Amino acid sequence: MVSAGGSRIPLRLDVALEGVVVAFRGMTAHPDESNCDCHWGSAEELAQLKVPDVVLEPDLLRRTWQAVDWSFPEQVLRRILPQLAGEIIAGRIEPLFGMEELGRAFARGRWQAWPDAQAAAVREFLRAWWAHTLTDPRAAVPAHEVLACCAEASGTLTPWLAAWAEQSGPVADRQLVAAADQWEYDLLRDELPWDALEGEDELCAELAGWLVRHAPARLRSQGAPEELLHHVRLLGLTDEDRWDDPHWPWQTY
Repeated sequence: MVSAGGSRIPLRLDVALEGVVVAFRGMTAHPDESNCDCHWGSAEELAQLKVPDVVLEPDLLRRTWQAVDWSFPEQVLRRILPQLAGEIIAGRIEPLFGMEELGRAFARGRWQAWPDAQAAAVREFLRAWWAHTLTDPRAAVPAHEVLACCAEASGTLTPWLAAWAEQSGPVADRQLVAAADQWEYDLLRDELPWDALEGEDELCAELAGWLVRHAPARLRSQGAPEELLHHVRLLGLTDEDRWDDPHWPWQTY
């Protein structure tokens, strides 16, 4: 399969996308669903969500997945998933604050409680997207953003970090350098680098611990700056041991 941008989509991701299309073809929003015509959109736009398989204009799709006040969020998510999944792969999802917003849209739909075939289609799509991100240099969305999305969508970091630990190719390692550079400022302040729906302290500790264990050798293999290596090392220290270290970047933090 070739995306709208002309790049070829890997087979696993292509199959996963088709699985979403098949699983959610014909879905509609709940007949009683409503939303504010001042802040969300018009009655005519709402009516489109209650008709199956109508392609939504990009702005309408964006407003639909970003809205947090649907009465029946499960049905809304099912309705838009085939189109939304394609936009995700193409890198055309642009949240206001971060890809964790998209992950929370999945979480609001409580997809993990859906019938087995539907939940499996979503789960495989997320896994395939993550695998694509870690192996394809043409992936449209950086790994640190995909990870935030998948963690929020699933409510856990563990399987996504485990997959990254197992995938040690050059693309995954380059993505790790970029991610560590994005994360180190927040993590050194014991803060998660994105706004989590819940469990922020636990997620922060898990991410920092994973970096300390898995990142140093991979960062060195990619020629990462010594400063970044020291900052990752500092994540394994606490309190005075961290602050008194000669490489503590006190002038910044």
